Amino acid sequence: MILEQAELQVKAGMGQAFEEDFRKASRIISSMKGYISHELHKCMEVSDKYLLLVRWETLEDHTEGFRGSAEYQDWKQLLHHYYDPFPVVEHYTSIDLK
Repeated sequence: MILEQAELQVKAGMGQAFEEDFRKASRIISSMKGYISHELHKCMEVSDKYLLLVRWETLEDHTEGFRGSAEYQDWKQLLHHYYDPFPVVEHYTSIDLK
């Protein structure tokens, strides 16, 4: 499993609209091959800042499958205009601590 992480800084005053559009976008991402789950968290200290966590079966399910899909164009249209600056997306793999 791969964990995708992105800090999303939404333009001032646009948080409520972003959350509404993110609900719509959630239907898009959750229908993709390799998708496991996602969470959106709102920062308590910094207004209009969010943390997005998405679990994928493989890195390629996100970087090639989702990002290369027609559905990703719909995702972009719904969400990308909210960000300033544009988020850095990083991927993590778990470490066995046993």
